[in-house]
Amino acid sequence: MNHIWFQIKEAFRRFMNGRHGVDQLSVALLWAAIILNLIYIFTQVYIISLLATAIIVYALFRMLSRNGGKRYAENAKYMAFMGRCRIEAQQAKVRHANRKEFKYFRCPKCRAMLKMPRGIGEKTVTCGNCKHQFRKKA
Repeated sequence: MNHIWFQIKEAFRRFMNGRHGVDQLSVALLWAAIILNLIYIFTQVYIISLLATAIIVYALFRMLSRNGGKRYAENAKYMAFMGRCRIEAQQAKVRHANRKEFKYFRCPKCRAMLKMPRGIGEKTVTCGNCKHQFRKKA
C-alpha cells in the first residue's frame, strides 16, 4: 500500500516539476470564486456561477503554467496594486480620524492629497507636489 502512495506522490511531483504553483494572485482568485459561488447560492443568477467557474479555471491555468516569467510578472502587478490599495485604505483611516482637525482636499492640477487646519478661513494653498497655487477655504 505504501508503495502505491509513493508512486502516486512521485508521479505528481514529476507532473508539477517546472510549473508555476500557487502564489498570492492565485489564492485571491480562488477566494473571489468562493465568494461568487456563495453569492450564487443566494441569488441563483447563472452568470455569477459562470464567472466563478471562469475564475477557477484561470487560477488553475496560472498554477499549472510552465511560463513562470509571465506568472511572476502578473503576480508582481497584483502585489503592487494591493500595496497601493492598502496604503490608500490606511490613509483614508487617518483622514477619517482627523476629519475634525483638518480639511482634506485634492490639488486641482495633479490630484495630490493635501490638508489644511480647519477654521483658518480662505487661504492660498501651494501644492507640495506640483507647486500649483490656488485658493481654498478651510
